[in-house]
Amino acid sequence: MMKIIPSIKLPIIKNGDSSNHILSDITKNKKIIIFGVPGAFTPTCSEKHLPGFINLYNQFQAKGIHDIYCLSVNDVFVMKAWLESYPKGYLINGIADGNADFAKTMQLTIDYSGGFMGTRCKRFTLLADQNNIVKLFIEEKGEYFVSSAENILNNI
Repeated sequence: MMKIIPSIKLPIIKNGDSSNHILSDITKNKKIIIFGVPGAFTPTCSEKHLPGFINLYNQFQAKGIHDIYCLSVNDVFVMKAWLESYPKGYLINGIADGNADFAKTMQLTIDYSGGFMGTRCKRFTLLADQNNIVKLFIEEKGEYFVSSAENILNNI
């Protein structure tokens, strides 16, 4: 597994606008969080994971986090609609990993074809500083503990 943020081009959603960027270019010289979810609009992702980071956003900023990104193996249109479905969704930047390029590069793919979802991203959260991944929390399939916003805040 990589120990640095990969240099791959992905659609990034920021304040409701999307454009393609090399991920490592927009995260360099920053302390960032990327949390990955199996799917936008899915229950745990929508009811717990994303809202947790929105609700604790100011506390993360107070601890020196510049940006928080939510990544999912969904297209840019789905990710944009999902973020916009939350009143403060604009606080979180989206990464639309539609081809699972990030998930594959980071060895974070999981097979959800039994549930008709195909290859998805494992639920995870990483903390990176200057593009170096300093902490990585990966959930077991179907679980939501170590990657939660509350756990990450306690581990910064």
